[in-house]
Amino acid sequence: MGPLNGFTVIELAGIGPGPMGGMMLADMGAEVIRIDRAGGVDARLMEKVSGRGKKSVVLNLKEAEGVETLLRMVENADVLIDPYRPGVCEKLGIGPETCLARNPRLVFARMTGWGQEGPLASAAGHDINYISITGALYAMGPADRKPVMPLNLVGDMGGGGMLLVNGVLAALLETASSGKGQVIDVAMVDGAAQLMWMFHGFEAMGAWDAKKRGGNILDGGAHFYDTYECADGEFISIGSIEPQFYAQLLALAELPAEDFGEQNNQAQWPEQGDKLAAVFRQKTQAQWCEIMEGTDVCFAPVLSFMDAPQHPANVARNTYIEVDGVTQPAPAPRFARTPSEVRHGVHGNGEDTDAVLSAMGFGEQEIQQLKASGAIA
Repeated sequence: MGPLNGFTVIELAGIGPGPMGGMMLADMGAEVIRIDRAGGVDARLMEKVSGRGKKSVVLNLKEAEGVETLLRMVENADVLIDPYRPGVCEKLGIGPETCLARNPRLVFARMTGWGQEGPLASAAGHDINYISITGALYAMGPADRKPVMPLNLVGDMGGGGMLLVNGVLAALLETASSGKGQVIDVAMVDGAAQLMWMFHGFEAMGAWDAKKRGGNILDGGAHFYDTYECADGEFISIGSIEPQFYAQLLALAELPAEDFGEQNNQAQWPEQGDKLAAVFRQKTQAQWCEIMEGTDVCFAPVLSFMDAPQHPANVARNTYIEVDGVTQPAPAPRFARTPSEVRHGVHGNGEDTDAVLSAMGFGEQEIQQLKASGAIA
């Protein structure tokens, strides 16, 4: 059983970081109960990965009986994940003040893009917007092109889902000692800003030019920290920052160090990059793997996420698993004594309604009455 065995999390159904956070908590052993909407799209279609390990209860929160049912569930929960815009839960009658009155130990985690306060709090937004105003998007891409979008990994997932889990775990630790719950304001814009910590430090040290996209050591400006095309059209990545790793790169690429110039002379980086590009185009990705993989060059093939599960290193670590025929990342991090696990695949909307409510003290007659009123489904 995972380290969160015995904890109960209620996740109001949303998209992106909320489901990701709930998935990670479920992997770690928490009982995560997703509250789905009546008539909503079936989770087996929309949540093929993030829905794993979760139970599903369908509640109609527009009905008084549905709201009361959720509040009774809250009495038995440790965490509630709110993925709505600020004020929506309050309008539904399930805001933090109401929920904490029912359960003073509850951790009420609010997951939004702009946060609960500020001039943008009520505005719509997506990952691309949150990473835009924190400087993350500006810093990505070549100097002569527009910024390059890093999927929705930085705002939604790293800045949202990961931050959500971090906050929930910290709050649960504090509740264990104080006996009191609290509200967590998890904002993707805050998370994206946190992820940029190192570059603020570099700029303060004079080691980074924030206005020079594609011209710094980690943004594609340096020839020794970049991707290169191979003879077969595939790509490899090089991260030979340290001098000893750089020396090995030149040796294995058969480039005489004395003819290649100074590693950290930025004026020479474009020419040095062209030389490396010409060399890497002479062999296939597989051939370069045979030469450099596993060495201190800091080398890896650039794989699609569908090819990644077959890489020998990922196979050896069981980095990916298959659940209900869907290949997906395995639970992480790894716990030696209380290992995480995926207990089951995605449950359909409302599949667990009766069982969950029964386990939380609802009688059979109550459950039938709630169904008849349309409060649950």
